[in-house]
Amino acid sequence: MNRRNYQKELEHFLEDWAQKDEVPRLLLHACCAPCSSYCLEYLAEYMQITVFFYNPNITREEEYRKRVEEEKRLIRELPVKYPVSFLEGPYEPERFLERVKGLEKEPEGGTRCEVCFRLRLERTAKTAVENGGFDYFTTSLTISPLKNAPLLNALGGEIGAQYGIPFLPSDFKKKNGYKRSIELSREYDLYRQDYCGCIFSEQERKAQKG
Repeated sequence: MNRRNYQKELEHFLEDWAQKDEVPRLLLHACCAPCSSYCLEYLAEYMQITVFFYNPNITREEEYRKRVEEEKRLIRELPVKYPVSFLEGPYEPERFLERVKGLEKEPEGGTRCEVCFRLRLERTAKTAVENGGFDYFTTSLTISPLKNAPLLNALGGEIGAQYGIPFLPSDFKKKNGYKRSIELSREYDLYRQDYCGCIFSEQERKAQKG
């Protein structure tokens, strides 16, 4: 069975825009500054980007606010060809907890994560359509080796079709993308965390550390 190469698909889009001298507008869902760092460095050579911070999975408000401020700081400090702006979605952890009710014991990477991905991508697509002017939406989540890129791309394609806006395929970890995100995190001294943000992931990390 042939598996799609999402990085190659993305490169095809970028090459086509460069040849046609087009600069599309992208709504990029970002989970945190470290993950978005490489995505911005890479894509802002070809696109005008608005970073959309919608992460109701982040249970603790202090953690949420810290990630928001780091994302804003990165956008201010990262040199890019085309402008990058910031848009914060509502902070509604109760919405996440409601969606994953009954899935609390699922391991990280399981069904609970799929529900969470869908929640965040749905809001991103809806926001892209409601705000207008966006040609694509996508997410920085595919940069993580712990996240299921084929699942994220499948959900993005499905949700994009539902809302009427194309999902830009990606597997940002490819071509040393994840490695570059770590380098940029060090260069800009970005706050990094070892869990996605939800209380279940946090508890799992604590249990692993003993």
